[in-house]
Parts: sequence; C-alpha cells; structure tokens
Amino acid sequence: MLEPLTQEMFMAATAPAPQLPFARPNALDLAPLFARLRQQGPLARVTTPAGDPAWLVTTYDEARAILGDPRFGKSHPTPETASRISSAAIQSGPISTFEGEAREHARMRRMLVPAFTAPRMRRLSARIEHLAERCLDGMEEARRSRPDAPLNLHDHLSFPLPVQVICELLGVPSGDRDLLRGWSERIGALHGGADGQTAMAEFQAYVATLAEKKRLSPGEDVITDILKVQAEDATFTEDDMTRLAAGLLFAGHETTSTRIDFGVMFLLSDPARRDCFAADPAAQVQDTVEEILRMAAPGGLGLMRYAREDVTIGKDVIARGDAVLVAINSANRDAKRFEAPDTFNPSRTPNAHLAFGHGGHYCIGNALARTEMRIAFTALFRRMPRLHLAVDPHTLPDHAERLAGGVSTVPVLW
Repeated sequence: MLEPLTQEMFMAATAPAPQLPFARPNALDLAPLFARLRQQGPLARVTTPAGDPAWLVTTYDEARAILGDPRFGKSHPTPETASRISSAAIQSGPISTFEGEAREHARMRRMLVPAFTAPRMRRLSARIEHLAERCLDGMEEARRSRPDAPLNLHDHLSFPLPVQVICELLGVPSGDRDLLRGWSERIGALHGGADGQTAMAEFQAYVATLAEKKRLSPGEDVITDILKVQAEDATFTEDDMTRLAAGLLFAGHETTSTRIDFGVMFLLSDPARRDCFAADPAAQVQDTVEEILRMAAPGGLGLMRYAREDVTIGKDVIARGDAVLVAINSANRDAKRFEAPDTFNPSRTPNAHLAFGHGGHYCIGNALARTEMRIAFTALFRRMPRLHLAVDPHTLPDHAERLAGGVSTVPVLW
C-alpha cells in the first residue's frame, strides 16, 4: 500500500486538470480554487474553456515576470496545433505571425500610443465629464417617472459612458453606437462559436464601411490615424485594419464598463465606506480607482501567452508552444504582495497591481480607463451621495460565459 503522502501525490498527479472558468461564489469574490492553487505553487495545469491544456499562473511575482518576459508572446510557431482558449471570436488563440510578432506589435504601438497618452486624456476630460453628467441626467429623469423603483446603473452609466467615449475617440457616429452592444456580447461569448464569428464578420464589415467614409473625409480620430499608417505600409492589410479597430472598440468599453460596475458595488457594499468616499470624492478618487482596479476581477481566465521557447519556472518546464494564462485577478490577491489582499482598502500603498498587465504589452488604454473611472465615480457620488444598492451585491452573478465577465445589472436607489 502506498504511503499517505505518496498516495496524495499520486492522486494529484493523475487528477484531471481543472477547467476554466472556475466556479466563484459571486462577482466580488474570486473563485476559491485560485487561493488553493497559489499555495501549491506559481503554476498549475488547467483545461481551457475550449477543452485544451494550458498553464495557469496564479502568483504575483511569476505573473509579473512572465508578462515582461520576451520568451512569451501572443503568436505560436504552429498556430494550427496551438491550444485554444475558447471559441470566442476574439482573444481565443494565437494572433500575429511567429516571425513578425515583434515587428507587428511595434507598429501597432506606434500607431496608437499618440491617441492614448495621459496628456491627451487630460484634454479629453472635459468631454468625458459632460458625457458622464448627461448619463446621470438620464438616471435622474428615469427616477422621476418611477421614484420607488430601482434603476440599473449598468444601463444608465457603466455601459453607455465607456461606449460613448471610445466611439468618439475612434470616430464612430453617435447613431451607430447602439449596434455595439449586440456585437460585443456575441463576439465575447466564450462558447460563441459560429455565431461569434458571424458577429465579428459583421463588426469588421461595419468598420470597413466606416473606414471608406473616412478615407474620403478624414476626421480627428483614431480610425483616421490608423488609415494614415495603412496608406504608407503595404503589409498592413485591410483585415489587419478592421481587426485592430474592432478590437479597440471591444476592449475600449467592455473592461471599463465592468470595472465601473464592480467599483460601485465595492463602494456601496459598506455604507461607512460609501459615506467616507461621498464626503469628498475628488480627494479620494485616484487611490480608490487603483484599489478598484486591483480588486475588481471581471472574467475568469487571464492574459493569454504562448511560450516561444522552453522556459523553466521553479520545478516546471513550460515547453515551446505551450499556452500560458496569466491570472492577473489571482496575482492581485496574492498575500505575498498585498497585505490583507481580499480587503478593499483605498488607502493601500503601494498598490502595484497588474490590472493593465506589465511589460511591452502593458494596456495602451490604461490612461483612458483611469480617466473615465475617476470622472464616473466623482460625478456619481457628488450628485447621489446617498446612493445604495437595492440588493445584496453578493447575490449578483458574474457572467462567466463572457470573455470580459462582469454583471449586467446593478440595481440602485437614492
């Protein structure tokens, strides 16, 4: 008979790899399995939603190291054999070419960095403030018609504000913005399959039509900037252009929308916390937003990478071509890096979270997301300091079936 420890090791070695996304009790808490995996080591074997094998990185130090390590990328030496992450129409498998990834990534950054710099975001602030106030005007008008009924903050602020901002930045006509919601939900469905691909094709066709109009009549917007680069670079195809623009539209509102929802739930889940913030939102909003970014954990997968060569981490060897999912939500709750990591603490310092990644792929839209969140929370709690949730936030389910996760309803009263 095997010794107890040997038997335990044998059972662990032969147990099937757990499949992502892990079950979680509610939207505000991580799946408990992440904490157990962090205790066992930085890497774990998992199964992706698509049913393929992958490594999951759960600890802060290793997550940060891998995100900054050029031995990991988003391309794959043989894409047809690569592990698939899901059947979503975006971020589901390898992108770019293995030989040209660095060059293509540098080109993309060169195109987009000027559009998303912190100075440009500061200049855009007045416009974002106007849009936020307009969203809140709509909330108050809706409340006057039904004063005792809860309102869904997601529909009135969290979703429309980021959509309006990214559409204005990219040059999408205001009359077309309602189209994005349906496309976004279908494109980001983890098991969207053929329907997700159809939605992406429709989305790209829309972007191509929009691009044609901007070639004839350029604007002061990001799509026009992209077209200028395309005109000078024959290797930047029409498909490259439409995929980049579609990706920006998707990423530019989904992640910010979910974090506004989660931030409001964190602030309202404790009346004393809400009152403290509402007493002087402007003075506290910067640190509060950083803690929301650390704590909010929309989506249950991670940042996708593939090993470009064999890499040893601890006792494990990640082989060339292996899929790696960097679980930044788990890394941001690592007790070795953050004291009382599951406690919402806006005064936390330092707060070097990985919400926007790290290294060469650090999120290019981080300044935009931070600006939108600061303005949204300041405006909301200045106008509605007695805002409160109409339900227990822990009863709101996370949409684990969507790439970006998040909730679709945040019922509030004031």
